[in-house]
Amino acid sequence: MKRCCVLLLLAWAGAAAAGAQKYEPLAASVRAALHAAISDRRPPTSSFNSPLEAVHWLEEMSSRLAKRIPNLEYRLEFLRAVHYEAKRAGLDPQLVLGLIQVESGFKKYAISSAGARGYMQVMPFWVKLIGDRNDNLFHLRMNLRYGCTILKHYLDMEKGDLYRALGRYNGSLGQPDYPAAVRAAWEKHWHYTPPAAARH
Repeated sequence: MKRCCVLLLLAWAGAAAAGAQKYEPLAASVRAALHAAISDRRPPTSSFNSPLEAVHWLEEMSSRLAKRIPNLEYRLEFLRAVHYEAKRAGLDPQLVLGLIQVESGFKKYAISSAGARGYMQVMPFWVKLIGDRNDNLFHLRMNLRYGCTILKHYLDMEKGDLYRALGRYNGSLGQPDYPAAVRAAWEKHWHYTPPAAARH
């Protein structure tokens, strides 16, 4: 009985973590820069420093993610996309994995009570604000592109303060629970130190 209560509490906590970015007017220059970041459709290139780094990181992260995304082919596609979009935005890919774990539990079609969508729980108003009306927030790369761009925008707004940037991302600025949950997921489940041979 006690174990059942603990599991229910954890399930509730996971569901409650997903929040909603709040609409804030943006300067024209900021909107233009974010629109350019979202709209860049160049084909993705490798975001890894070397083939050895790619193999090691993908193997390591894939083994950790196997229970949540059982299909190996899709899991590797997902991880490559996370790494690429995170690096492209100047973010740590492991931080992004921690955020996704807390926001959506790695559910592609997750929708929060506020209407946030997909892996990174992006609010639809962002499509009108900085994107194209045909942008699909349930599309893997599109969701990651928006989510990473928005998180980087908040980091820039907060001058690198991750605690405040995560609060803005979740719509819970000033409250410690969400930033603490993302940091805990990042450090506990996704912390990664490449072996010496894969660093060059």
